[in-house]
Amino acid sequence: MSSAPKLTIEDLHASVEDKEILKGVNLEVKGGEIHAIMGPNGTGKSTLASAVMGHPMYEVTKGRVTLDGEDLLEMEVDERARKGLFLAMQYPSEISGVTNSDFLRSAINAKRGEGNEISIMKFIRQLDEKMEMLNIDQSFAERYLNEGFSGGEKKRNEILQMMMLEPRIAILDEIDSGLDIDALKVVAKGVNSMRDPNLGVLIITHYQRLLNYIEPDFVHVMMQGRIVRSGGPELAQRLEAEGYEWIKAELGIQDETVGQEA
Repeated sequence: MSSAPKLTIEDLHASVEDKEILKGVNLEVKGGEIHAIMGPNGTGKSTLASAVMGHPMYEVTKGRVTLDGEDLLEMEVDERARKGLFLAMQYPSEISGVTNSDFLRSAINAKRGEGNEISIMKFIRQLDEKMEMLNIDQSFAERYLNEGFSGGEKKRNEILQMMMLEPRIAILDEIDSGLDIDALKVVAKGVNSMRDPNLGVLIITHYQRLLNYIEPDFVHVMMQGRIVRSGGPELAQRLEAEGYEWIKAELGIQDETVGQEA
């Protein structure tokens, strides 16, 4: 598929245990663009990521989500991944008995399809190259997936997966949380290395500091389950300097929380 990717989210509503979290999200992410979603705790940012990816805990009650015009909401999670959707999770799972390299090669082959598997030599060459870029020790490849990893190692591993899988749309859910400045720079380097017309990126973050290293094209503010403000990088800088109170005041919001951010 040669055309640039496009993720379109229209009037998306989603609930968790019958509590509505998303209340009409509209967003479009195209290839070559980096979007950042910011907002206070409990506003639905991570819920948006999980709902788009198809986490079974989240029930989409209204709206559409399409990737390149195809209805993602009609697909199982693995189908969404094969279509080119990727989610770097805030809390990656540990999988004992499955090495990083086996996991990555299986995921790449599942995406490529039967009869088009990646050769061992090409896989090893690409893996070594990406691990070097992310300052990851070679022994990392034979460790069990995320087992015993530090928070920083887990986040680097998520970026490694993104770099190896080469998705069309990548959602990075708080990829910066718990990282020191050196690890943050390495993660940012990995993301920036993939900046390309064939990849659209949606970054979910609490902090402007990540955006010092990955400059977004668009910044969106989420409150009460909706996107309430959009702008360029200067919007993130103002939020860092002034917080969210000025937006709450403009919108007449007294207490910004939806009670749960999963």
